[in-house]
Amino acid sequence: MSLTRKNPRLEWIARNRLHPEHAQVMAELDASSSPSQWMGPNGLLRRDPHRVGRMGPNGLKRIDRSGLLAGQAYGSGGKQAKAEPQKPLITIDDPAFIVAVVPDMAGGELTSHDKDVLGMARQLADADPQRQGAVLAVVFGSYRETRFEHAGIDRLVFLEDERLEGYSPERRLSRLEDIERELTPERWLFPDSQLGGAELGRRLSVRLKERPATHVWQLLSEDGEWRCECRGARERSDIVRSLPRCILALEECAEPVSENRYEVKPVELSSTAPETMIRIDNLGQVEVDPASVALGEAEFILSGGNGVKNWDRFHNAALQLRAAEGASRVAVDNGFMPRERQVGATGTWVSARVYIAVGISGAIQHLQGIERCNKVVAINNDGGCDMVKRADLAIIGDAEGVLEALVELIEQKRSEESHHEAA
Repeated sequence: MSLTRKNPRLEWIARNRLHPEHAQVMAELDASSSPSQWMGPNGLLRRDPHRVGRMGPNGLKRIDRSGLLAGQAYGSGGKQAKAEPQKPLITIDDPAFIVAVVPDMAGGELTSHDKDVLGMARQLADADPQRQGAVLAVVFGSYRETRFEHAGIDRLVFLEDERLEGYSPERRLSRLEDIERELTPERWLFPDSQLGGAELGRRLSVRLKERPATHVWQLLSEDGEWRCECRGARERSDIVRSLPRCILALEECAEPVSENRYEVKPVELSSTAPETMIRIDNLGQVEVDPASVALGEAEFILSGGNGVKNWDRFHNAALQLRAAEGASRVAVDNGFMPRERQVGATGTWVSARVYIAVGISGAIQHLQGIERCNKVVAINNDGGCDMVKRADLAIIGDAEGVLEALVELIEQKRSEESHHEAA
């Protein structure tokens, strides 16, 4: 009979998250114990509730429901428990067909809407193991995205042309027609958004003489035939129809790709047709007053909460940053900001590319209102508040001092640019 012997030292290290060997010990305990989740006989994922969480420094189990601490070291002296597992690389040498996706690429990066559409494209490409398809992404102009391989892209057409920057639907349409002639994708997928995908997808459908499916939020497969479910009557009813070649999909139409990496093999077009009937010429962006932009449509928002004490400095910072102003419910109730500037489930749901929360602790209603924001920056004294946990970048410090330093940096940068232009 074998007896299970305990090691008091390891148990003490497991409880002490500041110990330098804490991460290593936790990794060994996880590897030696039974699995925390497994697939049940009915195809459902089963989890062991006793394996959820980690032991805290006081011997109490801590459960991190945000998932931010999983697999990470605790404290500044700890080591990372495990390196991020390398996802398997999927390569497709000779695809049977192509599913083309034209992402919005707002700010030069894939948006959450783009990733959802790419997830739908992967459903179509991987549906039949005997007839493997490839997902082709079409990117116009310059970009900053560095994780194409994690978004489910097998092939990439990069059209580097200054004339394709900004609003240039006719020139972009001409390039898509070149891809249609040379590669003949089986499906064309666009984000049904105001960032360009909705217009470009409809233009291509007319040019190809196809009747597109718009406001698609779900794919259905019945007896090997694809059908789609679309929102209709101002989202009061659903319409089921056969799946056409051109698809304009809503956000959350599918799960983004998360399990595999893909090749992202560049594709060069052999020839391009001459441009004809270019009636729209992009003259560049026109600067507008951020205060005149509706909060739900603003791409850059500076939002203040109870931690803001000097509202004049806050307004000046928003002016210098050229950001739209937002506020938490507490700031609105206290009369510092108008009601139409309230962000949250009880105010306005925002989808900004950058959202800076100054002195906002992060009530659940506020976090719901910013869930569609691409990047969230938190400036707060409390490093353990919910807003800091939600943020992509957190600055722990006095909000007044951070805003003052930020404004000084902006003024210094603009002064250097003005001197450079004068020289």
